[in-house]
Amino acid sequence: MKYRKRQIAGCLIFLTIISFLSSCMKKPDMLPGPGSGLKFNSLAGTWDEAMPLGNGMLGELVWEKQGRLRFSLDRADLWDLRPMENIDSPDWKFSWVKEQWEKNNYKIVQDMFDAPYDRNPAPSKIPGGAMEFDISSLGEISSVELTLRNALCTVRWKNGATLQTFVSATAPVGWFRFSNAAPEMVPEFIAPAYNSVQDSVSDDSHSGQDLRRLGYPAGQLSRKDNTVTYDQEGWGGFRYQVNIRWESEGNVTTGCWSISSHYPGQDEGEKADEQTLSALNTGFKKEFKDHAKRWEEYWSKSGISLPDSVLQRQWYLEIYKFGSATGNSAPPISLQAVWTADNGKLPPWKGDFHHDLNTELSYWPSYSSNHVDRETGFIRWMEKNKPEFEKYTNQYFGTKGLNVPGVTTLTGQPMGGWIQYSFGPTIAAWLGQHFYLHWRYTMDRDFLEKEAYPWIREVAEYLDKISIKDSAGVRRLPLSSSPEINNNSRDAWFSDITNFDLGLIRFTYEKAAELAGILGGKPREQKRWKTILSEWPYYDLDSSSGLTFVKGLPYRESHRHFSHLIAFHPLGLIDMSKGEKDQQIIKSTISTLDSVGPDWWCGYSYSWLGNIKARAFDG
Repeated sequence: MKYRKRQIAGCLIFLTIISFLSSCMKKPDMLPGPGSGLKFNSLAGTWDEAMPLGNGMLGELVWEKQGRLRFSLDRADLWDLRPMENIDSPDWKFSWVKEQWEKNNYKIVQDMFDAPYDRNPAPSKIPGGAMEFDISSLGEISSVELTLRNALCTVRWKNGATLQTFVSATAPVGWFRFSNAAPEMVPEFIAPAYNSVQDSVSDDSHSGQDLRRLGYPAGQLSRKDNTVTYDQEGWGGFRYQVNIRWESEGNVTTGCWSISSHYPGQDEGEKADEQTLSALNTGFKKEFKDHAKRWEEYWSKSGISLPDSVLQRQWYLEIYKFGSATGNSAPPISLQAVWTADNGKLPPWKGDFHHDLNTELSYWPSYSSNHVDRETGFIRWMEKNKPEFEKYTNQYFGTKGLNVPGVTTLTGQPMGGWIQYSFGPTIAAWLGQHFYLHWRYTMDRDFLEKEAYPWIREVAEYLDKISIKDSAGVRRLPLSSSPEINNNSRDAWFSDITNFDLGLIRFTYEKAAELAGILGGKPREQKRWKTILSEWPYYDLDSSSGLTFVKGLPYRESHRHFSHLIAFHPLGLIDMSKGEKDQQIIKSTISTLDSVGPDWWCGYSYSWLGNIKARAFDG
């Protein structure tokens, strides 16, 4: 007994020493280094190459247009929410689509569901406006720099003038300060081109129709002393306000801007002019100090050190963008996040929520970089709109359970487009991966019980109801697809199940059984999910090229999507650790990707392949 006491005392002394030494050790610097940001010797000449600043809800792009310094101003919840044409048609059903496909009468489907997306200007994300400064008197620019450490953009002129601008991480305002710039730098507000063509330009950003097609009344622009206010009415009673407020002292001009929005039936909240008044009273220095501290806290969560400086810098740039596009109770990350197109047109693909690669890949950094809190907004949004998704599932697929439109508005409404993906049968299954990963990274038992398992269980119920069994008891979907294979043609649908849909379905049932077991008290549900999982086939394989898209369609031509590989990455159902069979599938599939080559790859294709290679221990 005495020995036992001495042993415990010795352990406590040892732990105390270790704790003391740990507290004395210098904490590694997680902050991005000086070379990790962006630095150029001139301002960008287009909106989509501008310096991006944001706080999740508000966004700002800093660039130059026709010799003037331009700030593109945006807010995440500025949306035209008019319903998509034909959504309430009696023919708006998956069964009707299958019937027309079988009759080889697919053009009628495209005319009914796809054409309205291109024909109609809305629903759509809309821009807030822009702020411009006449910088002709300042002369030649010396440098334009985005510092990631404190999310600050600095523009320097050769005559000594300086601009500092940031979008506050702690308040709904953006800031600008000109120093050594005489005379006073006066901002001019540029309204979106809802009633004119003066701001409409052609570029290569896949932007849509002119903003005039939205049919909005002219906005009301008012100016009083050092304040500019713009009030714009949108569709269905929606309205928003932009306010810019500034003050000058000597050769220093300091100001801030904000955007507020209001939907019918919602509380009014604080307007933009009230937010800027409060911010300017607080002052630039205090606001920037709080802002920088918040970003320091953000960077303290994780850091990275790589032998490849290009990859290390890219990691910090992407984590910066993630931090700029999330937080502050903001909606999920849409196609352009808080940086809507500023070219007088509707944003590319209407700036919508594409629940495939676009929302999914955008949130993966939250897990590995220790920012699960930044993913919570996406989870909350899915939970909030779950009743809308259940309604959609019942109406379009004719069954209970849960699926999600592949392309949605701010409020979860379906938007149409290529229906293989905008009304795809396995969208909710991929979104379910976020619920599963959120649980695995937080181990929050309450979340597992009330949110993660219920979501995945409802998806499993829906897939059970929608699936078809053949004479041998093997399940398949009525129609299946693989993202953007054969684009939007009739041939983009398959009667056999694709490896893409199959991977998501097998993931759903595997995790449903796993989580039912972890929760305990659900042995019948766990057994049911395992039984249904056994009724789905294994992935289709080609003897030489590995995973195919679907039976009879191996990967033989370069393609921007690696959707056939989803069971390997990101789902991890096929894994190197599972033995020789899985290793051979992975190696042969990746070897095929390498041999076919990158002719049709896009930017994200390379990022995705990088993840695939790393997961195959070929980083």
